[in-house]
Amino acid sequence: MWTAAVSGLWLAPAALAALCFALAALGGLFLARAAKGGRTRKARAAAGRPAGPGTCKAPGRSFSAALGVSLVLAAAAAAHSATASSQRFDGPLAGAIAAGKSAVAVVEVAGNPRAIAGGGGPAGRWSVPVWTQEVTTGGVLVRTRARIVVMGGQGWGSVVPGQTLRAAGKLRPADPGEQEAGTLAASTAPGRATGGSLLEGSARELRARFVSASDFLAADARGLLPGMVTGDTSALDEGLNNAMKAVGMTHLTAVSGANCSLVLGALLLLCRRFRLPRAPAAAAALAGLALFVVLVGPDASVLRAALMGAIGVAALAGGRSGRGLSFLCLAVIGLLLVEPALGTSFGFLLSVLATLGIILLGRRIIDWIPVAVPRWLAAAVAVPLAAQLLCGPVIVLLQPQFATYSLAANVVVSPLVAPVTLLGTAAVPLLVLLPWAATALIAVAGTFSAGVAATARFAAQLPGSALPWPEGMPGLLSMVLLSMLTFAGVWAAARPLQLIRRVRKAHACTVALIGKLELRLQRFHRVLGLDPGRRRGRLGYRNKTSGRDLRWPLRKSEQPAPRHRTQPPGGT
Repeated sequence: MWTAAVSGLWLAPAALAALCFALAALGGLFLARAAKGGRTRKARAAAGRPAGPGTCKAPGRSFSAALGVSLVLAAAAAAHSATASSQRFDGPLAGAIAAGKSAVAVVEVAGNPRAIAGGGGPAGRWSVPVWTQEVTTGGVLVRTRARIVVMGGQGWGSVVPGQTLRAAGKLRPADPGEQEAGTLAASTAPGRATGGSLLEGSARELRARFVSASDFLAADARGLLPGMVTGDTSALDEGLNNAMKAVGMTHLTAVSGANCSLVLGALLLLCRRFRLPRAPAAAAALAGLALFVVLVGPDASVLRAALMGAIGVAALAGGRSGRGLSFLCLAVIGLLLVEPALGTSFGFLLSVLATLGIILLGRRIIDWIPVAVPRWLAAAVAVPLAAQLLCGPVIVLLQPQFATYSLAANVVVSPLVAPVTLLGTAAVPLLVLLPWAATALIAVAGTFSAGVAATARFAAQLPGSALPWPEGMPGLLSMVLLSMLTFAGVWAAARPLQLIRRVRKAHACTVALIGKLELRLQRFHRVLGLDPGRRRGRLGYRNKTSGRDLRWPLRKSEQPAPRHRTQPPGGT
């Protein structure tokens, strides 16, 4: 399904239509086979006849049904991708983008502005995702809903998702595989904006107030704290950003699934403290998480992080990896059906892999750690390790280097992330209600964020902090092998007695295998008429383990001299 979802970004509409038809037809065949097998089984059961050798069994029928549903969903995702394919390859908008024409467009802001390299100050440039409503180019008015990105300067950093405004500039093609139909290099400030929800406007105002209220902090804390709390990285120092990249801590420079998990977990604990029933507690926690998402900004990355973080918390809290895995599969299917272009996003892939690692490996690693270790400390080690084991092979594709101190740095800052997120988030509404209390919380949260920044800078300056790694497929395969060895090493360190028992068991199995090989070799010699125990020039010894005689040939010079038999007295 993942491959079918991204096919619309690469294939032409004709090829995509053929793919949709093939997937739907194949899925229908498997579903028909599963239905036929179910009817046959019910008929035999009603007649009281035993199932014959050719009868479709339940596991086979279940597999056929699951495969059929998967193919039908893949066809649906590919059909949804056809919209992006048609906008990229066909129509007047695609022709205008390919020709690089100038255009005036009425667009709807689809996400928060992101500062482009060079800063997001008054003179900086911003990247704003939008949906087109009307595009006028070459005297032709085109009404279409296509996703493009506006690259603009002054004024574009203050737009709010949901606003409708006018943009003028030059159209340019998007890079191959990108989800946008193209880009618009804005030559002017955005026109007068209309619309936009009051909630999103208030969230933008709160983000701006939080950045202003953090001005009294040190430089690193002043740049990092707003990013960790509200997702605003406009004040982040370039040197600190590079240091966090070098030690594998970029997920802390902005809101990620970890922040959403902390907020959701804190809300659940608060509801439990007040002894709320399960349903009201879940509703209150989800409502609080929704408000946090609105504060940060309803971008696709934030929505994805909130969803994956919620799944990770549910899996760890429930202690059942199977249920968490089912939730993750449903979430991935739903996201790809709604937005097929997410399949090309490395951020989406890393979020899925990190959540999958927490679900499959996080609970196991926590259980391996001795009970004497506090559970919060065990989780602080297990969660980043589990996520890194699965994300490492993909990270080396993006950045072919090995962050030597990534795990250690993430474990060190893990206790600091929770106070930064929770205290900083609590300070945001207090900026309006009690500014002095908000300032106190920001000061405490800033102290912890300064610790995160200091850890990143210290680890980045250590020798060998970023080692070169092979690029491409060799790098991916070698990182997969390293992740497997690391997982095995953690198990061996946490369960030394089980390791010894398994080594002994493996030794016993090896000895038994050698014994079986010896027996087969002796039988083979007897079949050929050779008896290794009676051949001349062989030296025999007894193996203490197997109890059998093993005879090895000696050179002629090493053979013992023949003994002369002495005749007893009186003998003949």
